[in-house]
Amino acid sequence: MNDYLAKSDPKETIQEHTDNLLKNYEQLKEYYPDINVDWYLLRLACIIHDLGKMNLSFQKKVSKKGKDDDEIPHGFLSVAFVPFEELLDKGYSEDEIRVVYQAIARHHEWKFHKPKAIWQAEIDKLASEWDTFKYANYKNELKYTTAEYIPEIFFHIQDRIFENDGLSFELFIQYVLQKGLLNRIDFAASAYIDVEKPNDFLESALNNQLETFRKSNPDADWKPLQKYMYAHQQDNIIVVAETGMGKTEAGLLWLGNNKGFFTLPLRTAINAIYDRLASSETGIIRENVTDRVGLLHSETYGQYLQREKDIQDIEEYFTKTRQMSLPITVCTLDQLFDFVFRYAGFEPKLATLSYSKVIIDEVQMYSPDLLAYLIVGLSYIQKVGGQFAILTATLPGIIPDLLAENGVSFTRAEEDFISERVRHSLEVVHEQINSDFISDFYDGNRILVICNTVRVAKEMYEKLAKIYGDEVKLIHSQFIKRDRNAKSDAILADGHKASEGPCIWVATQVVEASLDIDFDLLFTELSDLNGLFQRMGRCYRNRELDVATNVYVFDEKCSGIGKNSVIDPLIHQNSRKVLQEVGGSISEAEKLVLIDRVYSTEALAGSDYYTAVIDNIDYVQSFHTYELDKKTVREKFRNINSVTVIPEPVFDENRAEIEGYMAEISKSGRENKRSRMEARTKLSEFMMDAPGYIVKKSELDKKEMTKYETISVLKCNYSSEIGIILKEPSQENLFF
Repeated sequence: MNDYLAKSDPKETIQEHTDNLLKNYEQLKEYYPDINVDWYLLRLACIIHDLGKMNLSFQKKVSKKGKDDDEIPHGFLSVAFVPFEELLDKGYSEDEIRVVYQAIARHHEWKFHKPKAIWQAEIDKLASEWDTFKYANYKNELKYTTAEYIPEIFFHIQDRIFENDGLSFELFIQYVLQKGLLNRIDFAASAYIDVEKPNDFLESALNNQLETFRKSNPDADWKPLQKYMYAHQQDNIIVVAETGMGKTEAGLLWLGNNKGFFTLPLRTAINAIYDRLASSETGIIRENVTDRVGLLHSETYGQYLQREKDIQDIEEYFTKTRQMSLPITVCTLDQLFDFVFRYAGFEPKLATLSYSKVIIDEVQMYSPDLLAYLIVGLSYIQKVGGQFAILTATLPGIIPDLLAENGVSFTRAEEDFISERVRHSLEVVHEQINSDFISDFYDGNRILVICNTVRVAKEMYEKLAKIYGDEVKLIHSQFIKRDRNAKSDAILADGHKASEGPCIWVATQVVEASLDIDFDLLFTELSDLNGLFQRMGRCYRNRELDVATNVYVFDEKCSGIGKNSVIDPLIHQNSRKVLQEVGGSISEAEKLVLIDRVYSTEALAGSDYYTAVIDNIDYVQSFHTYELDKKTVREKFRNINSVTVIPEPVFDENRAEIEGYMAEISKSGRENKRSRMEARTKLSEFMMDAPGYIVKKSELDKKEMTKYETISVLKCNYSSEIGIILKEPSQENLFF
């Protein structure tokens, strides 16, 4: 037998698969030659990694002639072909050779706990297969070694290289790079895509945009923030800049013609940035978009379906995005930074980040756990050679302090990029937020009311709707996706600066960021100072102040404050205290001064927020490398306290359509992959994430979708105007 198969669907030999790997290896080396990896050893690993598939058990399985229960994962057999004596002669140390053995053995995270004698026997059986195997161009570089001559110091069958096992940290990083890049190259070859697409376009695209500006204004030039970012392309930097300073272009100028990731806290913001980059009509990058820019979050496929007219092959584009093969990826933090848990299989992400630049936008919006993961993640990125830029409207003082404490070096802009303009005049109302106060201002105005909890938002909506009827609308997190999207579109229309019709929108913090809305008046409960300033950005977003007061902040009996709530009591108290000094107009510079007072490390000491950040940093660092599996990490990283459900009235009303999607999802086979993905996307329109307290107080009806999946139908009332309606509304205290 000479044509040993590497896989059967589609059929491909080991030779063909290895040829594909080497093609991707050469691509990676050409585009990113400065990666701190031993290119010779990486190439050797590419050639060797699948040779264990010559074993007869694997060939029997891949030829669909049965399956042996005692089959040994092929990576653990491929190590027989590492030419360790030749590597020693070339000057490699025993530890460096151990990296090669481990990268090959564990390029799949399969567990192997069989007795060593069984492994040795299978290794020895490969001798006869190797004798007849025609491995064009590669065989003379390798040397088959029987099991008894594989030195223990190079390969211990049950061991792997850990971060803290007595070896140097540099050796661990070399292992991460060797295995991670081998995985990237292997995954790309298996998916028949390029491991990387070159970024040879971004700087020229930005220059083209500037030239376009100059056609209408010959004096047009990059703004000071943008020039600063371009001048500091080689630095890790932290920059504070207000809305309207051109942060997106500034981040891209810093990125230049490098591989980059643009992270934001919310999917709506990510979608907007992606369209800003990739729109075929108005985007910065309008040509060959599917080889240049990707969108990565939990709803990527659905977003690509919505833009199908601009995408020739959604399946391939989705694969390139998931495999991080594109030069620029706009994504959520959880898609990128889960590597901080160092779970089995984390290496491809950190290896990719070793030659990438990461832009982090609006860092002030991250919860304590995500902020902790960000701090730890940036420390790893710097250690492996990657770069980062934090671009944010406000910067809690705790963040640069924590970065410094965790050994992260950075350049902080000497001055913040803020204008002299004044957009807001604020009045603190020493009352509980109430509809009577708000209704006096309705005359011809577009009003936005933001409450801290869903419960209070619903109460406010019902009171105002009794007075103004359909002019009042409600948006929060407890709507199914279809209704939530419709409401997002509606508030964007009503909140557009060109909109003239009066309206009242009642909302929660779901509108604090990312929505480009510009209301005339804002009435809000006080949450914390950062949240307040985010909310104020939805009023007079890009207008100079021309009224006496446009923001009213209610600071009595605010909902959602407490030890087990999202809003930290001490931060709320300190925010309330500094606001007593504010009356009337407030500039952007004055806002930043107040932020420094409330969010400095000294001011936060003793708060639940500060304790949570520190505890989460300690928590993520407490795990041993490879202690967790990827599924567990995803659950921990998302801090899941919700369940994806379909409200029972929605299920009953749309039963035939929903069950049709469920039936489509249950189909197997490669030929049904796209229809399954489309069905999942359409099914998600009827779903929502129900918070844990609602699920605990209600019944779930589990309906089987596939052998491994169910969907949960939540027994509750539901309205497209109000969302989930609980029998015990006093318990409904969700912040969103």
